[in-house]
Amino acid sequence: MDIHSPTSKTAGMATKRESYHERAENHESRGDPAWIEAREGRPAVARTAGKAAVLCVDFGEREDDLQPVEWEEFFAILDGNELAFVHQDITAEGLPSRFNKFVQRE
Repeated sequence: MDIHSPTSKTAGMATKRESYHERAENHESRGDPAWIEAREGRPAVARTAGKAAVLCVDFGEREDDLQPVEWEEFFAILDGNELAFVHQDITAEGLPSRFNKFVQRE
């Protein structure tokens, strides 16, 4: 499966006057099921034309346009594309954050 433009639905993002790094510490990992599940999230992909897909995390009620994937496939996609999962634990207000993104591993 080809993965294009890794992305995810986010919440708790920084305002224009605050940078993300000023608001909270971020963490980079291979993936964190406990962090995702604690925020009512699950791994998913958005299918595109052909075999391509966009890896994401689906939070809250299931989105119809996203296809759930098992954790094993989620990690296989991360590893196969040399991606890391970056997430924010808490917002500046002290609330659990859903901010996350996929980045190329260094």
